[in-house]
Amino acid sequence: MYQLFVEEHFDAAHYLPDYHGKCENLHGHRFKVVARVEAPGLDETGLAYDFAGLKRHLREILSQFDHTCLNDVAPLDKTVPSSENIAATIYDALQPRLSGSPVTLVSVEVWESPTAGVSYSP
Repeated sequence: MYQLFVEEHFDAAHYLPDYHGKCENLHGHRFKVVARVEAPGLDETGLAYDFAGLKRHLREILSQFDHTCLNDVAPLDKTVPSSENIAATIYDALQPRLSGSPVTLVSVEVWESPTAGVSYSP
């Protein structure tokens, strides 16, 4: 089994309305996002999956969040835009794009700082 991953980032602001602390105020992050996929084998070129294709899918999804207030961007406008919910949202958007491919989406990580992040896998 092979596990591949790509990393991208986006810059955005958010606030956590029901959080009692400084994060309830509007603040920003450079969110790092890591998408991990699994493949049981390699194709005839010796690849499990093309990194360029995976990065393209991830970049397209992240572009809707870049330089926004996440509290105003669907579907995060209907929930709390925590790193946990951001990771699940990105996973849910990426998973159908990989349907029919030789890989399975394993997890999406969202890092809001160099030392704090979350990994989501259903």
